[in-house]
Amino acid sequence: MSDPLRRIDALVEEDTTLPTLRVRQQLRLAAGLTQAEVAEAIGVKRLAVARWEAGVTQPHRGNRRAYAHLLRRLAAKYPDAAIEGAPREG
Repeated sequence: MSDPLRRIDALVEEDTTLPTLRVRQQLRLAAGLTQAEVAEAIGVKRLAVARWEAGVTQPHRGNRRAYAHLLRRLAAKYPDAAIEGAPREG
């Protein structure tokens, strides 16, 4: 398979689904991360993460991919925080 076809397959198979707003925050808090730390890891400003968690805006494609990846990794590490309605930490 040629390289462009692999890149296309990767785009199609990529999961950029984001959890609910509350779960996004719960995952971050469970990991003990600040919005600034998440923003730095993704390469955006803290205000962007705050807006994503509040549902004011949605991350654009590249940032969405990185944010979704981070949230999936946090959900695997902190499965209880990934449950809608779980008590908030902090």
